[in-house]
Amino acid sequence: MDARRIELLQQMAIFGGVRSDVLEFLLGCCQIVRVDEDDYFFREHQNGESMFVLESGTVAVAKQHNGRDYVLGTLKAGDCFGEMAVIDHCSRSASVYALEASAAIEITASNLYRLYAHDLKQFALIQMNMGREVCRRLRQANEMLFNQRTEFLPESGEGTADRAWV
Repeated sequence: MDARRIELLQQMAIFGGVRSDVLEFLLGCCQIVRVDEDDYFFREHQNGESMFVLESGTVAVAKQHNGRDYVLGTLKAGDCFGEMAVIDHCSRSASVYALEASAAIEITASNLYRLYAHDLKQFALIQMNMGREVCRRLRQANEMLFNQRTEFLPESGEGTADRAWV
């Protein structure tokens, strides 16, 4: 098995604390997806049953509004995307496309189920780590939303309520 891929996964929060032999087992079930520049790994609203670990290249995460993509952020090798669809089994909340030729390890829900049957404790650790990562991103999004909404609010003065709707 490719030690470089195992090392890449071990550096990620989602796979923190997961044993090398378990990562080797998981990688044995996975495929590598290669995407050319300007091509999509997936589009917003598509069904999703997998997450990706970016092995090389740079990708953009974008949401569409009125027929135009708005970039939410960019990701580089070692970052992951698509894990929400693995957790909630809903459609993709955003699109991910390659800013340059890119390759990613695709980890499907079926791959994770195989791991569940192979080593329940390590499967549970990955699931908890995925939940933590999604929560970290939600906290970050909440902070950005709060900052955006309060940017133009007047400073509170004497006699104003301690709470306000934004």
